Amino acid sequence: MAEAGSEGKRSSRAAAGSAPLLRLDRVGVVRDGRVILEDITLEIRPGEIVTIVGPNGAGKSTLVRVVVGAITPDRGRVWRRPGLVIGYVPQRLALDPSLPLTARRFVALVSEAGEEEIAAMLGRVGTPHVIDRQMAALSGGETQRVLLAAALLRGPDLLVLDEPAQGLDQPGEAAFYRLLENCRREAGFAILMVSHDLHVVMSTSDRVICLNRHVCCTGTPAAVEAAPEYRALFGTGTGGALALYRHSHDHAHDVDGGCLPATPAPAAKAEGPTDGEGTDAAG
Repeated sequence: MAEAGSEGKRSSRAAAGSAPLLRLDRVGVVRDGRVILEDITLEIRPGEIVTIVGPNGAGKSTLVRVVVGAITPDRGRVWRRPGLVIGYVPQRLALDPSLPLTARRFVALVSEAGEEEIAAMLGRVGTPHVIDRQMAALSGGETQRVLLAAALLRGPDLLVLDEPAQGLDQPGEAAFYRLLENCRREAGFAILMVSHDLHVVMSTSDRVICLNRHVCCTGTPAAVEAAPEYRALFGTGTGGALALYRHSHDHAHDVDGGCLPATPAPAAKAEGPTDGEGTDAAG
């Protein structure tokens, strides 16, 4: 596994020497003879933010299901701190549009919270106006915030989010990440989040893990405020909430996801004398 570099000095929010909330040890998942996850080892400590990135079919959502206990791995072991409370924000919510279900009722069913708590939390996540609207009529951004409110009302030690910003534009994604960081700062929970983007992640991530059935590389993101390639695409309206992650892989993948040795970059050709009388450098 290759280590990716970091720009600038970063300080982890995880308490030094604190016991992890959750640990995966050489976890593997196989479905219908196909390897979905292989040899995954990671741990999450109190208060830290870990972002998972990877291509489609890399096993990101399967990893999330292992973490929350929805899937039992075929290999390895999962350890959770006794009494660990996990809040979960799924990638999408499939609801029958004919089902009469308001945001208030949905959050009550999921969190078992009282009326006042629900109203206060929907206000905290910026959607007080949707409390009596039908879930099926909400926009993508409103739905994600309602799901977040329901997860936060559980009082989680660990908040797990599966591509929560999918379908949001860049300013919307940045606003969601700022909200998430503010809530984390207030309540102190850890975050494990799958990002739909291979290169742009939540800027306050302590670690970014690139997954493609196994852990390809891990590192920290770099701030994007001054990155010309990012500003050219999206301007400066994200308020520092997003960051770039530079991958550093020591291997490649075949079409089936198997590992291949990385192809070395061709050696640069030496420059010859400017008068045209020289020859190419040997080797």
